[in-house]
Amino acid sequence: MRRNRLAILGLLFSALPALAASSQPAPVDCAQLMAWMAGGIPGPTLDDLLRGSGVKFAVRGGANDETAKTLWAAGAEAKLIQTLHAIQPSSLALSGNAQAQNGPNCPAALASAARLVHQKSFSEAEKILRRLLSEDARNPSLHFALGYVRQQQRDWNQAFDEYSTSKEIDPAFPEVHSRLAYVFYQSGDGDNAIAEARTALSMDPRNAEAYRYLGLGLYSNAQYQAAMHAFQESLDRDPQNADSYYDMGIAAREMGNPNAAAAAYRKAIQLNPRFWEAHSNLAMVFHDLGKLNLAIAEYREAKRLAPKEPSVRNNLGNTLYDKGDYDAAIAEFRELFRISTEWQRGHDYLAKAFMAKRDYPSAIAELKLAVLQNPVGAAEHRVLGQVLLLTKQAQEALRELRISVQLDPDSAIAHRYLGTALFETQDLESAATEFKQALRLEPSADNHYYLAACLMSLGRDDEALGELQIASTMNPKQPLYRTRMDELRRLMQSSSSR
Repeated sequence: MRRNRLAILGLLFSALPALAASSQPAPVDCAQLMAWMAGGIPGPTLDDLLRGSGVKFAVRGGANDETAKTLWAAGAEAKLIQTLHAIQPSSLALSGNAQAQNGPNCPAALASAARLVHQKSFSEAEKILRRLLSEDARNPSLHFALGYVRQQQRDWNQAFDEYSTSKEIDPAFPEVHSRLAYVFYQSGDGDNAIAEARTALSMDPRNAEAYRYLGLGLYSNAQYQAAMHAFQESLDRDPQNADSYYDMGIAAREMGNPNAAAAAYRKAIQLNPRFWEAHSNLAMVFHDLGKLNLAIAEYREAKRLAPKEPSVRNNLGNTLYDKGDYDAAIAEFRELFRISTEWQRGHDYLAKAFMAKRDYPSAIAELKLAVLQNPVGAAEHRVLGQVLLLTKQAQEALRELRISVQLDPDSAIAHRYLGTALFETQDLESAATEFKQALRLEPSADNHYYLAACLMSLGRDDEALGELQIASTMNPKQPLYRTRMDELRRLMQSSSSR
């Protein structure tokens, strides 16, 4: 995302809408309405826009009403047709001969584009919209619709370009500011997202979508409480919007309120049972709460709804491992890697599942893949080194553990395992150095004990005894420390009596 460019243009355009907002919006014609439908404007917002602007055409709703047929074909909801039927067309708009004699302009091509968007066939819709724009390049509604199509294709740069062009031509249209707020949010630019959303709300305080995008901008800036308030304002205006409950769940989890997050996700699912992302995020909350069976059930429902989504299978595999169902975790990860060959996460958890079953060769193979996919990951190299140590492959373990320490020199556990590998290869002085580094970084009883064991092998019994005494004092419930300390004392007394 070209963040600097977005920010500069956002600031340049920010003053324009205020100049135009005071003028009464022109009545809407049929082509403009269908472009807005192709642009994904929600039904309640369309209703407000039409009631606020008026229309240039009549919809009678009878069996022979061609306009109604065209709008139905474009994907119009029943409530929209009812609204149009109730609104009296502007007398000024109907006074022209073309409108009066030829009827409303409801292009079949635009109806097709709106229908394709409704069916999520965005590439086909894009072709139609680009063709229409080649004939009418300064049509703000067409640019708006194309911006939405590019947004759905997650091409944020082109979405920004199309929305910006629409805004330049018609800066008084609140929805384009709302959409730009969302594009800025996706770019990580919370400030401009907030600014555009507030501009939209200054034009249309009833705009539920603008409140939602204001919430996302505030969330992006880590203003979680303010974001929650904005999401609630959105829901007050559009209480059936599952997306707003979903966003509220994300913010609540960030605030450390898992129960509120779970309630929000459940409401999103109630409104949209096929909302797989809400099922997946609810599963994450259950995992946070240690409710692994509930988490697994939600992940499985998300997987049923989105069988090709790799993140769901990955998280399900992780949760099955955490539950201790290693066979199911292994099966889930194997299926994940079979259907998503480009997916680069999960090999470490699959390796852990193999390790739990003491299948070390399979674990090593998975860990090598994890290292290959993330060669600068200190943890990946360290865990591989640990398993290589378990399988008596000390030289290979040394190589991986040295890389791990180089990548993360402040990791106490990496120094400790490197010390262990050096100890196994009888490089005792180097091992002692690593154990001391581990102890410096993490002065735990275990690290005192490991250093003591190395010092004993070096014949530095007095130093070793001191380390064992510290370990025993730090953790008196660990009998191993006291036992080894007593053994060392007896050995030292036996040596001194000779």
